Amino acid sequence: MAINVDSVYKAVLVVLEQEKRGVLTPAEFNKIATQAQQEIFTKYFDDLNQLLRTPQTSLAYADRMALLDEKIAIFKTTASKPLASGAYSIEPALLLQELGLVVYNNRETQRIQSNEVYTTNESPLTAPSAQYPVYTYEAGKIQMYPTTLTGNITLKYLRFPVDVKWGFTLNANLGNYIYSSIDSVDFEIHKSDQPVIVNKILEYAGVMSKDQFVMSLGQQHTQQTNINSKQ
Repeated sequence: MAINVDSVYKAVLVVLEQEKRGVLTPAEFNKIATQAQQEIFTKYFDDLNQLLRTPQTSLAYADRMALLDEKIAIFKTTASKPLASGAYSIEPALLLQELGLVVYNNRETQRIQSNEVYTTNESPLTAPSAQYPVYTYEAGKIQMYPTTLTGNITLKYLRFPVDVKWGFTLNANLGNYIYSSIDSVDFEIHKSDQPVIVNKILEYAGVMSKDQFVMSLGQQHTQQTNINSKQ
């Protein structure tokens, strides 16, 4: 379901060329493409909150909800990580956006707040064990209780999209850029958002070049795309 980064870059360049608005270098494209993808990803959750407040009385609502769930599902991830002294510190490579579940020995564990640790441990009824552990999650660190737990925990979480990259090699004779799929990283957002990502990149291209025409062109395309998606 990924969106090919080369097809998006070419679409942006075609628009800029048609309007005689210059070019966008790969380095510039990669920066604003990553930012644009992040904005679209964040908007998924704004749209979800809005839909949840909408009366559930129409098939159109169900269709939009199903598509939005499909878009978010791309970023639902599972990872197994080792414990050290009953703890695990979230690695930046996980790109963790929101922690969902922590599983130990095939059991879903309960999350508690740090101010509940003492009372939870001291009470005979709630004291955690290897069969029924609990955990706290603060400052990027998961602390399991009891702290003597060993082995791995399984994390089920929502991650951010990876940075976009249009990779290339340089033609030694002509000096032009040649697309390299091996060195590239595609967009991870849903295929249906390809027109939106092109428009957002055009908006940013206008901002970077201080070209109001390019910026307004991208905004107009975005508004039309939003109208079409709600019909």
